[in-house]
Amino acid sequence: MLTLTKALFDQIVAHARADHPDEACGVVAGPEGTGRPERFIPMLNAARSPTFYEFDSADLLALYREMDDRDEEPVIIYHSHTATEAYPSRTDLTYANEPGAHYVLVSTADTDDAGPFQFRSYRIVDGEITEEDVEIVQAY
Repeated sequence: MLTLTKALFDQIVAHARADHPDEACGVVAGPEGTGRPERFIPMLNAARSPTFYEFDSADLLALYREMDDRDEEPVIIYHSHTATEAYPSRTDLTYANEPGAHYVLVSTADTDDAGPFQFRSYRIVDGEITEEDVEIVQAY
């Protein structure tokens, strides 16, 4: 299960909406070994595409160095889908190289009449996708 604060949930959704119609992407880092998402880090979609996202390689390297210096790890890796449901695509699977991370997808397309967006979380290990529950809390 992914547990995150309402503030982080709101920041991820706001980023997805702000970058629409392009896909948004980013990371939420947390203290190493805790599994607790704490620091919201919106990233630039270097592809600037409504159907594809790509972290800028220099930005990503800088982020991993910064997390290492702060004894953090990527707890959530998120991106948005602008025209499809919040479910990992084949391309998303190729980018899923953090087996300990929660992969959050926000769809800004109303594909299921459930409202203006979907927010779903997955574990992706060795190409295997497992959806997990999301719990939103006010604070840890």
